[in-house]
Amino acid sequence: MQIHVVQSGENLWRIAQTYHTKIPNIVQANQIADANQLVVGQALVIPIWGSFYWVKPGDTWWAIGQRFGIPYTTIAQMNRINPETPLPIGLRLFIPPIPKRRAEINAYIEPRGATVNPTLINDARASGPYLTYLAPFSYEARRDGSLEPMPLQGIPEVAAETGASLMMVVTNLEGGQFSGELGRDILQSRAVQDLLLDNILAEVRRVGRYTDVHFDFEFLPGDQREAYNNFLRRAAARLRKEGLLISSALAPKTRADQPGQWYEAHDYRAHGEIVDFVVLMTYEWGYSGGPPMPVSPIGPVEKVLQYALTEMPASKIMMGQNLYGYDWTLPYVAGGAYARAVSPQRAIELARQYGVAIQYDNQAQAPHFDYVDEQGKSHKVWFEDARSIQAKFDLVKRLGLRGVSYWKLGLAFPQNWLLVGENFDVVKR
Repeated sequence: MQIHVVQSGENLWRIAQTYHTKIPNIVQANQIADANQLVVGQALVIPIWGSFYWVKPGDTWWAIGQRFGIPYTTIAQMNRINPETPLPIGLRLFIPPIPKRRAEINAYIEPRGATVNPTLINDARASGPYLTYLAPFSYEARRDGSLEPMPLQGIPEVAAETGASLMMVVTNLEGGQFSGELGRDILQSRAVQDLLLDNILAEVRRVGRYTDVHFDFEFLPGDQREAYNNFLRRAAARLRKEGLLISSALAPKTRADQPGQWYEAHDYRAHGEIVDFVVLMTYEWGYSGGPPMPVSPIGPVEKVLQYALTEMPASKIMMGQNLYGYDWTLPYVAGGAYARAVSPQRAIELARQYGVAIQYDNQAQAPHFDYVDEQGKSHKVWFEDARSIQAKFDLVKRLGLRGVSYWKLGLAFPQNWLLVGENFDVVKR
């Protein structure tokens, strides 16, 4: 795959000629709604074998080889150039496909209401080939140890069709919010925990495709830290006897004693010892109720990952990644209207609709743009594109992490899945 950023005056014909491919291939890969209206700054994935690189000032053969993880002599040979020859700026080099590495990929899927929306099922079917786990969100634990049922219509069948296994997500949600008091009631009663685990195992047997039980207990009081650890120890012992994996979701911490109810009860070191893997929720720096900013800026994301690596092996860490952005109405007022969640595809449509160019923040590794709507209101949009996702994949590979976990399906982002296939040999269980 090649990532190409649309420049002023470019059209699909010119881009296709540059990469020796065909316009329909580019349109299909990027699900371009109007082939005659590209957005300046839009990142396109070009489906070709290998990629091209244009020599920049300061480049050397060795540096280019390091950049792509390929011996520079191989690159020189592929381009029929003597590697002793100086590299002129602007020279186009063909880069052979980069070797893939094995990784696990998870995506949460959140049905709303009593039935599963067919559009959501179609999205799961399209992304399923790139997934190790498909994670229905969520079974809600109750104070008496019961589980609130959730709609699954079509989800196990899609998992079977695409070779994905199911991840059973169990939460302390109550009334649509994470409840610390609900969590406390469960964690303070051994009898309730035993009944909860009985009900979890009964559901695993009923559905038949769960391979992992995933605990996402959030907003727990800080004094429940060790109680949560002990519950996970008991859960791990029972679940592994049934041949199941156990995993947990962790808030994005950068130190062990990070204050705040979202963080204090999440013990990175203990979870790293107890469970088979963790999902780090490395997103929501920019969130619907906060000021406009990138949802998952790469610097803060890496800080969380680097801290996690001091507490657990890389093979147990899945980096969380958002499949969405936000559209803020300006000026931002604390406590005012929430930002609207938008898919990457919808973000591009907004930029096209309002005739604005997409900018890219190289420090945050995130695209953004501004526009003014029909009512004269100003907006700021931060979202994800092929460049921001590739930057995260490069980070996952550099740190040797287990893989990536997405929140959540149902938001169109076709380039992401093409890049998953380009970068990773996805593990299937």
